[in-house]
Amino acid sequence: MPPETRRIWPAPAKINLFLHIVGRRADGYHLLQTVFQFVDLCDELRLRPRDDDQIRLPRPLPGVPPQQDLCVRAAQALRAHTGCRLGVDIELSKRIPMGGGLGGGSSDAATTLLALNRLWQLDLPRDELAAIGLALGADVPVFVGGRAAWAEGVGDRLTPIELDEPWYLIVDPGVAVATAGVFGHPKLTRHTPPITISQFRSGSTGNDCLAVVSALYPQIDAAYRWLARFGQAHLSGTGGCLFVRFDARQAADVAQAQLPAPWRGWVVRGLNHHPLLAD
Repeated sequence: MPPETRRIWPAPAKINLFLHIVGRRADGYHLLQTVFQFVDLCDELRLRPRDDDQIRLPRPLPGVPPQQDLCVRAAQALRAHTGCRLGVDIELSKRIPMGGGLGGGSSDAATTLLALNRLWQLDLPRDELAAIGLALGADVPVFVGGRAAWAEGVGDRLTPIELDEPWYLIVDPGVAVATAGVFGHPKLTRHTPPITISQFRSGSTGNDCLAVVSALYPQIDAAYRWLARFGQAHLSGTGGCLFVRFDARQAADVAQAQLPAPWRGWVVRGLNHHPLLAD
């Protein structure tokens, strides 16, 4: 779709189909193995280019100062990298829960980079945009790259991977997890032996953060146990959102109808390609 005709720019959530911590660098960053898959739960951005140099967020997210908002920071980083003198008004409609392990902020930043690259007519290649995004967050490059991916390193070494695109029920028990607290916890498993893609496909995986997160957040442990009634439950990233896979939407809808209050839930489809990839 030509940029002048697009009104809404989608920013999809992601789930981690597994998460292993295989080591730790000297600078304290953890070395990971994971698989990212997108889902069709999306935030929505509306971007209006400005002829001046103002980057504005007229309706900031509650509790997030505009200068800390990842969309604003992404626009600033893109302009600093290119020397562009244009501005933009950014309107963000949130559907992805914040602090849920679904990558909403990183996805919003990536969509901002992808959209402004076109609206400002910069024409940077995706790998250059991904490098800009990496400075904003380790998950931003996978959203810029636009493909489900096997990830290693700190989550920045990406290999595209083709996956089934099943239905998932995502559950938000209403807990925002402090990621730094999880990765800094003394009981966190940090030396899981690395696996191969074929081992992942055989199902020999898990989430090394689950035990710590479940101990720290009883609501997440309760949601995990409830979801396990319907299949293999998973924690996405460090949480607090969880998910379970279904082969048919009807079965996912039946499970969602039983969701205890006050938890929120979404029936979503797995996606191997970002909604903007084909534009």
